[in-house]
Amino acid sequence: MIERFRANPVLSVVVLCFGGLGAALTQTLVIPIQSELPLLLGTSAANASWVVTATLLAAAVTMPVVGRLADMFGKRRMLILSAGILAVASAMCALADSLVPMLIGRAGQGLAMGFIPVAISLIREITPPRMAGGATAAVSATMGVGGAIGLPLSAWIVEVGSWHALFWMSTAIAVVVLVAVAVLVPPVRDAAGGRLDIAGALLLAIGLVAFLVGISKATTWGWADARTIGAIVAGVVVLIVFGLFELRQDDPVVDLRATAKPAVLLTNLAALAIGFGMMAQSIAVPQLLQMPEATGYGLGQSILAAGLWMAPGGLMMMFFAPVSSRLMRSLGAKVTLMIGASVLGAGYVVAFFLMSAPWQLLVASCVICAGVGIGYAAMPTLVLDASPAEEAASAVGLNALARSVGTTIASAVMVTLMTSSTIDLGGVEVPSERGFQLCFVAGAVAAFIGVVIAGAIPLGRRRSGRGDDAAGAERGDGVEELAAV
Repeated sequence: MIERFRANPVLSVVVLCFGGLGAALTQTLVIPIQSELPLLLGTSAANASWVVTATLLAAAVTMPVVGRLADMFGKRRMLILSAGILAVASAMCALADSLVPMLIGRAGQGLAMGFIPVAISLIREITPPRMAGGATAAVSATMGVGGAIGLPLSAWIVEVGSWHALFWMSTAIAVVVLVAVAVLVPPVRDAAGGRLDIAGALLLAIGLVAFLVGISKATTWGWADARTIGAIVAGVVVLIVFGLFELRQDDPVVDLRATAKPAVLLTNLAALAIGFGMMAQSIAVPQLLQMPEATGYGLGQSILAAGLWMAPGGLMMMFFAPVSSRLMRSLGAKVTLMIGASVLGAGYVVAFFLMSAPWQLLVASCVICAGVGIGYAAMPTLVLDASPAEEAASAVGLNALARSVGTTIASAVMVTLMTSSTIDLGGVEVPSERGFQLCFVAGAVAAFIGVVIAGAIPLGRRRSGRGDDAAGAERGDGVEELAAV
């Protein structure tokens, strides 16, 4: 019976999509209770902010390292491990009433983000060529979809129940994913062996954490603060040392020579720009929706209402995943990525001119998210086509890291832009209308930069082996089977 279910590739892809959604949900899980965290955990606001930052940092470090482990020991094993970590970490958060266990649990939830790039890299091994394109697009889209639907779902749970229920929900999802992957995803002999470059992994972790702490805390400490500059500079220096060290290794944690291939490098740079573009609306639009109507431009929505206005955007990402697959089949992944980034930029243009009513921002968010859905689906295909099969997971993990860095930079830049132009509202400084417009301009600029970068990606010959299957995926027409599910 189990073997029959494992033989159904559609069911396996559905499991991977559900797992990706469960991992991505953790990124926005605590936003509805963020202002209440100091009271809930008995700590200061500055310390409570690390509840969000810890997940971000752990996810950034994890994605390339887990990708490397997946290439060494097998992708399915790493998926099961990631789901198990998510279950334990979520339960720890659910039981926490103080800062330290909450931080440990939130960092553990960040570690589970490695599930998504590993799942993407597994697709070509468990699906027939005719399904590979649509399945890759669907799993890739979960990185954006999970974060988008997490806000309204979390707001509703907090409104009708205890904040602990947020993490019990995450625990339940993780347990279901763990069992489903173990039972329904077929085992594949994809372990390439080798050893983990522990020194390189530590250097990568230290460099990324220092750099991202500097970026994420810049709006709190100040961009000119010695702590901000010191963290960013230290991170860059350590990452340079990491690069020089890795070039001397026979079995590096990240193959920098492969990463430096124009097709991979430019795709990752485009991922950074598109990740920036995705996060810009996630920061600016909810705040504009919740801004008091007394400002003259605020829309006076509750947290739950704002989340509901944003929710259709997440559905648009998933809806456009099969559309992206069809575009890749007919136009190629490069052109599809350019189209996605162009639609993303157009969405910000819409937002710039239409921001006076919730439904207008709904339209803008849907256009933006459609662009993200198209672009996010195309990037893994470009990376996989240019990477050796035995390094597929680590290559996709690095691409996911580039997206994550883009979202982190966007968070800091958006807050900086909004605080650079404020008005006085009853003795409290709040972002002005111009501040939100600047955010939309920045999002559009980032997206159109992504278009230019994507346009420079060279089109070389497809690699042999599984790359031929990818070609078949673009020629085939099995997307409808997956989309129907």
